[in-house]
Amino acid sequence: QVHLVESGGGLVQAGVSLRLSCAASGRTVRSYAMGWFRQARGKEREFVAAISWSGGSTDYADSVKGRFTISRDNAKKTVYLQMNSLKPEDTAVYYCAADPVRVGPNLSPDYWGQGTQVTVSS
Repeated sequence: QVHLVESGGGLVQAGVSLRLSCAASGRTVRSYAMGWFRQARGKEREFVAAISWSGGSTDYADSVKGRFTISRDNAKKTVYLQMNSLKPEDTAVYYCAADPVRVGPNLSPDYWGQGTQVTVSS
């Protein structure tokens, strides 16, 4: 069983940076692919970023490429999402996800966190 807890969300102004963290528990979580999704009010949940178990491979949605960076620290069982140059359209609940095989767009990871709200004001 894998348990994911997100933190780091908040209310910020456009243009600033924010870093989200996702603490994972579970014996084998270090071997899991992990990622971030987001869901804005009234919209479907969408893929944001993913990272392989080793950290050697990453993937990003076009809307965040060049602004967001996903990373992981397997010793701490933690995944991060560094978000720079935030825009009002980045406002959403951000969810951490984990899967033993792969995390990516059009995939449904096995495990989800409860989410953390990010609000970007203009």
